[in-house]
Amino acid sequence: MIDLVAEQSPFGGLERWLHDPAVTEVMVNAGRDIWVERQGRLQHVGHMRTSTVLAVIEHVLAPTGRRLDRTHPTVDARLPDGSRLCAVIEPVAVDGPCVAIRRFAAQPVPLTAFAPAPVVGVLEQLVRSRCNVVVSGATSSGKTTMLNALAQLVEPHCRVITLEDVAELRLRHPHVLRFETREATPDGVGEIALEHLLRAALRMRPDRLVVGEVRGAEAVHLLQALNTGHDGSLCTVHANSAGDALARLASLVVQHAVGWPLTAVHHHVSRAVDAVVHVARTADGRRHVAEVAEVAPPNDTSPALAVRVLVRDGHVVGTLTRGRA
Repeated sequence: MIDLVAEQSPFGGLERWLHDPAVTEVMVNAGRDIWVERQGRLQHVGHMRTSTVLAVIEHVLAPTGRRLDRTHPTVDARLPDGSRLCAVIEPVAVDGPCVAIRRFAAQPVPLTAFAPAPVVGVLEQLVRSRCNVVVSGATSSGKTTMLNALAQLVEPHCRVITLEDVAELRLRHPHVLRFETREATPDGVGEIALEHLLRAALRMRPDRLVVGEVRGAEAVHLLQALNTGHDGSLCTVHANSAGDALARLASLVVQHAVGWPLTAVHHHVSRAVDAVVHVARTADGRRHVAEVAEVAPPNDTSPALAVRVLVRDGHVVGTLTRGRA
């Protein structure tokens, strides 16, 4: 049933779920059906009108300057509390406008929510040893939450710069600079992509870089930064395993650094990245550390990327040998 009174509010009645601490995501399908995620499980909770969905999107985008119309039918934006909104409209959304709001957690999720104490010890060692760490996983597996939890362990004296498409990270750290990308606007204001932010960040004297998601040309610049003294940096990438995460980074470099031989790319990746933390979501919605792997050092006789597993299925099975501290 549609609540016409609630729909008069700025968020069209979605507030009741956006203010619920147990809800991690609020979604509207086809301009009508409202779904929420609680403890990793999806629930259908109500309906709203298409006109109200469009009004909510307009309300969110108004102060951001981001564009959404038939020629640019997808958009990401950040809500005032740090939550992230993704909206898709016609003609891409065939049945009507779709919205997904990933809620910002008021309190950082600790590492103990992802893993038992022995595994947490390994994760803490990665940060203390100033390892360059890639957090990998599927969509909604908890990559950004894990990234935020790891970054909370950075020493207070470090200067940290976070780089994201939509700023979600909220580090409780005394020295943080937060950079966010910007899309091109209809009036000719140019795009500022993640690779542009990365180049700017390198001129701002960072001790550690924290990159929200690597998925384009920024992979080349990031790996160069990791090989030139910015130890202890963190980033995320979509992948199915720790090994696949390295292959994903290598493929991004190959796509955007035309002419680099594959052997050189593999050497570049293996020198830049020390470890991969792979997170996953179980059938019951629980997010956990599925694997931690140390990247094998480059080898002239065997140039292929390789990893050595340190943690598997909640159990420590190896000892970290890499580190830059």
